[in-house]
Amino acid sequence: MKNGLLAVLCALLLAALGCGGGTMGSSGGSGGGGSNPASESVVISKITHGPFAVAMSTSFQPAEWDDQFFALNPSATGTLGTLAPHHIRLQGISRGVPQTTASTWDFGILEAITQPVLSVGDHSPEFQIAVAPAFMYDANHNFVDGTYQSFAAYAQDLVRYYNIPGGFTATDGPHASLSGIPITWWGIYNEPNFNNLNSTQYTNLYNAVVPAMQAVDPSLKYAAIELGDYFGLANQFLPAFVSGVTAHVDVLATHFYSTCTQKDSDTTIFSTVPGFVTEVGDIYAQLRTKPALTAVPVWVTENNVNADYDKGGGISACNGTTFVTDQRGSTAFFAAWRPYVFSQLGKAGVQALYHWDFGADQQYGEVDYNTGARQLSYWVDYWLGQMFPSPPGATLLQYTSTDDPELETLPVLRADGSVVIMVANHAVNAASDNNGPGAARSVQVDVSALGSFSSGSLLTIDKNTSLSNGPTAAVMMPAKQMTFTLDGYAVAFLTLKP
Repeated sequence: MKNGLLAVLCALLLAALGCGGGTMGSSGGSGGGGSNPASESVVISKITHGPFAVAMSTSFQPAEWDDQFFALNPSATGTLGTLAPHHIRLQGISRGVPQTTASTWDFGILEAITQPVLSVGDHSPEFQIAVAPAFMYDANHNFVDGTYQSFAAYAQDLVRYYNIPGGFTATDGPHASLSGIPITWWGIYNEPNFNNLNSTQYTNLYNAVVPAMQAVDPSLKYAAIELGDYFGLANQFLPAFVSGVTAHVDVLATHFYSTCTQKDSDTTIFSTVPGFVTEVGDIYAQLRTKPALTAVPVWVTENNVNADYDKGGGISACNGTTFVTDQRGSTAFFAAWRPYVFSQLGKAGVQALYHWDFGADQQYGEVDYNTGARQLSYWVDYWLGQMFPSPPGATLLQYTSTDDPELETLPVLRADGSVVIMVANHAVNAASDNNGPGAARSVQVDVSALGSFSSGSLLTIDKNTSLSNGPTAAVMMPAKQMTFTLDGYAVAFLTLKP
C-alpha cells in the first residue's frame, strides 16, 4: 500500500464515505457496557442460503524498512504458521525489488522475508510483482518501454529464480532461490490506478507479462489488477480490462480501506462497509460480461481500517498534516469492524480476505514488528479462519435480526453438521466517538428451528481479551434460545455440535 498515491486515495475515500447507506451509530446506547445493555434477538432458520467460503490471509512488504522482521523475531514463523494464512501475499517494493540495474541483481532484502514465508502455512504465497525495477521508469514514473517487454523479461527472471532448478544467470552471475520451493501464485502489478497506469495501459501490460511468465512455467496462476479501490472505481476501470484482456486470469483482486484520515469517527468508518459490498457486486457484474471471466473469483488482497502512514518527518502521507497512528487497527474496534467486513464481503462472494499487514504497528499489524507480540487483530483474524475455514467453506443459514444496522450476524452450517453463529457488535456509543467503547448489546439467539445439539460453546473477543493468549471458549449448554452479552465493540462465536 505504501507506494500508492495516498493523497489521491484520501480524497477519493472521503468522497466514498457517503456510499455507506444508513446510519451505523446508536443514539446513546449503554455507554460501552454498563449494567443495562439493549436487548436484541436473532432467529436462525434451517433454510440454507448458498455457500460461504472466505479464506483468511495476511501480507508482507519486503523493503528496507521491513526486512529485519524475522531476524528480530525468530519465533515469528511459528506465530505466522499458527494463523494458517492462505497464500500469504508478498509485495516487494523499493530495495525489495531485486533487479538493481539492467545487469545486476540483489535478492537480499526480498529473501529476508520471502524464505521464512515459504517455510510456513501452505508454502504457497502470492508473489505480487508490485513495481518494475527503478531503471525501467522515467522521471515521472512512466514506463520507458511502452510495450512492457522489458518488464515481462524481468517477471520471467523472477519465475526462473523461484521455480526453475538452478535459477537464471545474469551478467553479474547466477541467481537461484535457496529453498527450491516454487511460487505458483503471482499478482501482476499493484494498484495501477494509483501508479500511473490507466485501464488500457494496464491491460496491455497484463497481456504482455502473463504469456511471458507462462512460457517459463505453464503451471502458474495469476491475480489481476489489485485495484486501490473506492466507491465507483470498478465501473470506471474494469470495462477496458474485461473487454481487452487476452491473457489468462485466475483471480480479480482489489483492496479496501475504510479511511485515510485518523480523525474520521467510528460511525464514518463503519458506514464504508456497505460500499465495499457494492464495489464487489460491480466487479462481478463486469466479469459476467465476458464468458471467459464469468467463473473468476474476487479476492480482497489488502484490507484494514486506515491506509495512511508516516511518509517521513512525522507527516501524514494522505493529508500532509501531522501523522497520527490509528489505534483502531488493533483495539476492540477491530473486533467489531473486521468480522463485519469479513461477513459482508463473504456474503457478496469474495473468496479471500487479506490483512495488511502482518508485522507492523498498532494501526496495521497483527503482531508488533519489533517484538513479535500478538495484537488483538491477530486473534480476530485467527478465529475467523478457525470458525469459517476455507477450504472447505460452509453453507449460509437464513436468519432475522431485530438490529441488522448494528449487529452483523453470520450463521453457517458446516460439513460436519455443526453450526457456527457469529454476531459482531458494531453499535456506536456516541456519534463523535473515535476509537470509542461501543455500546453493549444483550443478544438472544433462537436456534429452535435447527433441532437439538449435544454441546455448545461461546468464544468472545472484546476489550478484555488477553493479547498473549487470546480468548477462551466457555461452555454453553444448547437450548432453544441462548443469550449472551457483548460488552461494547466485540465479536462472539456460538458453536453448536450435533
